[in-house]
Amino acid sequence: MTYRGKVVGGKVLLPPDVHLPDGAEVDVIPFSPPVPTGHNDHERPTLAERFKDFIGVCKGLPADLAENHDHYLYGTPKRKR
Repeated sequence: MTYRGKVVGGKVLLPPDVHLPDGAEVDVIPFSPPVPTGHNDHERPTLAERFKDFIGVCKGLPADLAENHDHYLYGTPKRKR
């Protein structure tokens, strides 16, 4: 079970509905919120826009490579359509 708390005065405060027995050992992993990039989702380029220079660069690949990449990489059976 994972609970999220907040450090206040050097102690971790958990939500009021969380009850742990005295002496219970816990792991505390500080949470760091993501650093803002300055872009909102509407301004951020799409993956296609970011990788447009690479689209179509590889020639001679199988037409079903996307669907059967495990087959070509690891030899697993091809997926049936």
